[in-house]
Amino acid sequence: MRIGSVELKNPVILAPMAGVTDLPFRVLCSELGAGMVCTEMVSAKAISFHNKNTEALLEISPKEHPVSLQLFGSDPDILSRMAAYLEDRPFEILDLNMGCPVPKVVKNGEGSALLRQPRLVEEIISKTVRATKKPVTIKIRKGFEENEANAPEIARIAEASGAAAIAVHGRTRSQYYSGKADWEIIREVKKAVKIPVIGNGDVDSPQKAKALMEETGCDGIMVGRAARGNPWIFREISDYLEKGILRERPSRTEIRDMMLRHTRMQIAYRGEYGGIREMRKHISWYTAGFPNSAKLRQAVNQAETLSQMETLLCERF
Repeated sequence: MRIGSVELKNPVILAPMAGVTDLPFRVLCSELGAGMVCTEMVSAKAISFHNKNTEALLEISPKEHPVSLQLFGSDPDILSRMAAYLEDRPFEILDLNMGCPVPKVVKNGEGSALLRQPRLVEEIISKTVRATKKPVTIKIRKGFEENEANAPEIARIAEASGAAAIAVHGRTRSQYYSGKADWEIIREVKKAVKIPVIGNGDVDSPQKAKALMEETGCDGIMVGRAARGNPWIFREISDYLEKGILRERPSRTEIRDMMLRHTRMQIAYRGEYGGIREMRKHISWYTAGFPNSAKLRQAVNQAETLSQMETLLCERF
């Protein structure tokens, strides 16, 4: 799969997720077969203010390519200036968030609020495309409300404005992450444009990934929530799509070793205090569904050091 001048390792992509797709997690997903990984969304305005916390979100490892860096905002001039400002950073693709449903983002006219402003979408994309030599993509939803399912219209605008690809989450903004994703809207977007279309929504297994591609004709698949605590899903999907092979799920030992490695990576990235706290939610995802996992998670949430975390995971998982 190609997006502009960028060739992906395969068409299975880690979706951008705030509070999840930080550098350590992206490296793990890349190692385990993701065709491309995406950063957490970064505020273009915060970059322009040289916000110290934002700089950490822009850090990229040589071990995670290709990488898509996702910006959000609603001011075409700020977004395009920041695209030019970031030009020399080591990412391959610049993505514009037009699908985030979070109220504080939407209230600022950003994220999925942009779906209600097609002219502004056109201005944002066209100015950003002119400001950078890197391929520019967008990520959208089905629409803002069910009766405003305008993803095909936005996709046509994006293509005409110079976007190199479009990712479509088959839910409206008002659905957030509830209910079932509408794959039919992804098929409609694919019919509406010639640029690559990446389908997103409810892909939690190799079989679902194949079904999404067959039902919609989409060029790639974006995996979001199903990757939390499960970076193995990328190699499982890519092997199934390419070879028809259904891999066995990781063993309990593999999962424990991954949790330990992920914890050490987080500590190297954030320091012990921040790394241990960041891992608490990841461990809850890794261990979901296992016997006595609730008690383990309670203990993990009290851990303060790497030594304590290692002891808990080795003795109780």
